[in-house]
Amino acid sequence: MAFGNSTGDQQMLEYTQGGGGARFELLVLHGAALLRADLYEEVEADKSAMGQAMLVVALSSVASGLGGGEAGVKAVLAGIVAAWLGWLLWAWLAWFIGTKLLAEAQTDADLGQLLRTTGFSAAPGLLRVLGFLPVVGRVITALVQVWMLAAMVVAVRQALDYRGTGRALAVCLVGWLIYVIVGVVIAFAVMGRLDSGGLAA
Repeated sequence: MAFGNSTGDQQMLEYTQGGGGARFELLVLHGAALLRADLYEEVEADKSAMGQAMLVVALSSVASGLGGGEAGVKAVLAGIVAAWLGWLLWAWLAWFIGTKLLAEAQTDADLGQLLRTTGFSAAPGLLRVLGFLPVVGRVITALVQVWMLAAMVVAVRQALDYRGTGRALAVCLVGWLIYVIVGVVIAFAVMGRLDSGGLAA
């Protein structure tokens, strides 16, 4: 595992890559390094990186929970499970939209590739742990959300072998709309069941 936050760390990072296969690296070069296409290409091709992608999603969820003041074990675990389920749904949506509706001639991707790349795109979410800070915490969280969106677009672009970013952005926007609609429907269904249960009691 290697973490880099300046160009001075590049040799160390290259050393960890030398053994072949993706390493669990967060190349944090002041916000831009996680958008490196070559990193996402490596993750896309490395089937052994799935566990690492799961870990990134889980850590991002934990950071969000802690930054939002959710310190209980049950809340943290529930957040991780919800994050994994959301990640699975989102990756499937990106795969379906990207390969069935908005595919380019060279597009050739499976669900695993989308899971791995989009999983790693959650890495900026680790900074959401700073959300508890007064005033500035909200600003940091908002900026991180934008950063995560940018990382997601790059992840989708590389996994779907798109030549440009515009189509990847379209996939993310359409997928996000469907994701929100599904979430609202599920929320209303759960609330309806709770209300009916309360009335029955």
